Amino acid sequence: MAFALVLVGASVGVITARNPVHAALFLVLAFFTGSGIWMMLEAEFLAIALVLVYVGAVMVLFLFVVMMLNIDAERLRDGFWKHLPVGGGVALLMVLEMWLVVSSRQFSSMNAGSPDKVSNTRQLGRLLYTDYVFSFELAAVILLVAIVTAIALTLRRRKDSKHIDPADQVKVKAADRLRIVSMAAEKDR
Repeated sequence: MAFALVLVGASVGVITARNPVHAALFLVLAFFTGSGIWMMLEAEFLAIALVLVYVGAVMVLFLFVVMMLNIDAERLRDGFWKHLPVGGGVALLMVLEMWLVVSSRQFSSMNAGSPDKVSNTRQLGRLLYTDYVFSFELAAVILLVAIVTAIALTLRRRKDSKHIDPADQVKVKAADRLRIVSMAAEKDR
């Protein structure tokens, strides 16, 4: 119960923190408490994967990016009221989906396997690569699209950066690359 309360509190902290660094630290706390819940449910692989992948890699990278960027908080708050109806609609849709999943009778007929026969890591791998292979591949494609989109959105052409056309670079002759300059030698003092 304590882990769940800390997880809910950290999640609220993520969306209400005004400072992006504080929001990222609340998210790290949420990941750690979520990992603690997975440990108590005896899903050790998921708990360790959550800590290693999300806290160890993603959140550290996110913290470095947030701390290096110059984020104007006032400019971010200006669009809040403009996007609130869309965000509220998406939130209501997500709550409806969660309610439909929780109230579904499909999960009540599932039989729990014997923990002595198969480890949860092996069972997870079997389910991911047999029953849910399409969903797994779809998630991989969505992540790839997200990475390409993030790179495309952050790629900016700077006016002070030097650029050369590759076609012109290939056409250059060896004599044009290096210029030998004759200079008078300095005398030792």
